[in-house]
Amino acid sequence: MTDPGSRFHILNRKDPSAFWAIALSGLISGTLDILTAIAVYAWIMQKTTAIKILQGIAKGVFGDKATEGGTRMAISGLFLHYLIAFIFAIFYFIIYPIFPPLKRNWVVSGLIYGIGVWVVMNMIVRPLVFPDFKMPKWDAIVLGMGILMVMIGLPISYITHQYYYNKNHIARNPANIHT
Repeated sequence: MTDPGSRFHILNRKDPSAFWAIALSGLISGTLDILTAIAVYAWIMQKTTAIKILQGIAKGVFGDKATEGGTRMAISGLFLHYLIAFIFAIFYFIIYPIFPPLKRNWVVSGLIYGIGVWVVMNMIVRPLVFPDFKMPKWDAIVLGMGILMVMIGLPISYITHQYYYNKNHIARNPANIHT
């Protein structure tokens, strides 16, 4: 029988690396989130384009210039998107060992963390960055929150859980080291 962490070789090493766990959770969650946003808002709902989504992220730093900056601003928006995903991954990774309820169930913890990410982004960050920001309607809130719960919260929670599981499992029984 294999342990639950064996699916991620990068986390299933002699010395599980916190750096790689954070990098993996930030990269996966950031990728899932942006691809879902593009699929839902640009392709399915046809409310915008992928370039405009990314420029909208860049607008938080570059202001209105971002919407006129073409591909260069879209790339800047993508960089900023991943930066935000990595910040949320780092924060979860830090609080995980300190806050015991997160260890009980990675699915529930991840879904709740996704709600927290939505609250931080929509009730703190966006109003600070965009003074004219207006809270979206309920259907948009539910959709946006659902995306963040599944695409940000779950991957970060799962990978962080696996990292700490492997780290603790190896510490208790060094014979379980996989090379």
